[in-house]
Amino acid sequence: MEARVMLAGLDGLFEALHADGRTIVGPTVRAGAVVLTELTDAAELPYGWRTEVEAGTYRLRPGDEGLAFTHTSGPHSWKQVLHPPRERLLSADRGPDGFTVTEQPVARRSLALFGVRPCDLRAIGVLDHVLGDGTRYADRRADVLTVVVNCTEPGAACFCVSAGGRPGADDGYDIALTERPGGHYLAAAGTPRGASVLDRVPATPASGADVEQAAEAVEAAAERMGRTVPETDLRALLAGNLEHPRWDDVAARCLTCGNCTMVCPTCFCTSVTDTTDLTGDHAERWETWESCFDLDFSHLHDGPVRGSGHARYRQWLTHKFGTWHDQFGESGCVGCGRCIVWCPVGIDVTEELHALAAGDQP
Repeated sequence: MEARVMLAGLDGLFEALHADGRTIVGPTVRAGAVVLTELTDAAELPYGWRTEVEAGTYRLRPGDEGLAFTHTSGPHSWKQVLHPPRERLLSADRGPDGFTVTEQPVARRSLALFGVRPCDLRAIGVLDHVLGDGTRYADRRADVLTVVVNCTEPGAACFCVSAGGRPGADDGYDIALTERPGGHYLAAAGTPRGASVLDRVPATPASGADVEQAAEAVEAAAERMGRTVPETDLRALLAGNLEHPRWDDVAARCLTCGNCTMVCPTCFCTSVTDTTDLTGDHAERWETWESCFDLDFSHLHDGPVRGSGHARYRQWLTHKFGTWHDQFGESGCVGCGRCIVWCPVGIDVTEELHALAAGDQP
């Protein structure tokens, strides 16, 4: 669909989305990081901030005050919106005739996910494949409009290109924005409902030069990825190196804290817990995010299935890049780099994969 240059920055787009009754969720700065939350005004976006990232390192740095999307991925992903970290599934109350069980419905909301990066757009697609046939997930996904922002500022931990993606979104969005110097935004609709929103935003048709310069900025970002994964069949590489000594080396560094799984935009595992009050008259069932690094996650009657950090790290990496293909027909990694940045000891999945591919001994 025809690209256009928005004349009023992002204010007009916010107004159009609010006019449709949508709750806007997007990035803002809070507690020294770019996080996702409900936004009421475009001014809440992280204007004037950049991020400095490395293995085990995340810092905000001042940037161009007129630009809102010069940051890289923060600790939050859109998973927290579509697949919440904690939710009540049902409650049960004792009455004269026994227990009455009440399922906790999902509150359907008309949402606009604003500022989704292409790597995170791919991650949402992965979650759709994994969880899309679940009623609760489907209820949350039912009325979600996606505003993607093409990436022109990759970070040192980014590797979306070698993970099969690119810094520009090709499909799966309603509206795509490309931020340009001076705070201008090239906008294009990907769906009729996206076009309906943009038709109400002050804009002029984009010139050929506008479109070309935006495309060049996105392609230049693809050449500046901070990391790569090996150019090989990672599924075969991991399956053929299950006893490689490198697993012992990484296990000696890994704290098995589960940070990598919590910040990952595609990790989806959960646990279910039943609780009661002291009277025994009221009980609730809660679902919470879980991690394969947790000993209890694989606990059976005779103990944990994966009792060592070696086994748990190997399970995570081989599932993410290998056996995910067997289950879902695709990789479980989109190259966002969050697991590298938010690992407290700086373990780098790309480094571990390259070491295995090179046959390195620790």
